[in-house]
Amino acid sequence: MITNPELRERGMRLFNELYGNGAGEELRKDMADLCPDFTDISIEWAMGGILARPGLDARTRELVVIASCVTLGHTVPQLRAHTQAALNAGASREEIIEAVLQLLFYAGGAAVRNALVNIRDILNAPLKSQEKIS
Repeated sequence: MITNPELRERGMRLFNELYGNGAGEELRKDMADLCPDFTDISIEWAMGGILARPGLDARTRELVVIASCVTLGHTVPQLRAHTQAALNAGASREEIIEAVLQLLFYAGGAAVRNALVNIRDILNAPLKSQEKIS
């Protein structure tokens, strides 16, 4: 795959800010023997290309992705990861719950309940002192 060093560096920086230092390397290891291009696409295109765009801050973008995961209904690992990323980006527990609850009439009661159950431990964890990411 052809890579873009500028997007990769920007994407890796954002990825580590939102998901924790070393998270990008963990994704790379996880996909190394299956589909390494997935890592490049995720880091460069999704993080360095889309998430880094102006117009929405990281907090808002993560709330949008949480809503998408709830609506899809089968993306539990991604829902959990983006919930933690939203908290790391400055979203409050209440904002995340409201974003999920907003989908009750669009995604359905079962999808909303399942999402809330699947992120309960993340939302109920003691708060860490973290800086907001813009």
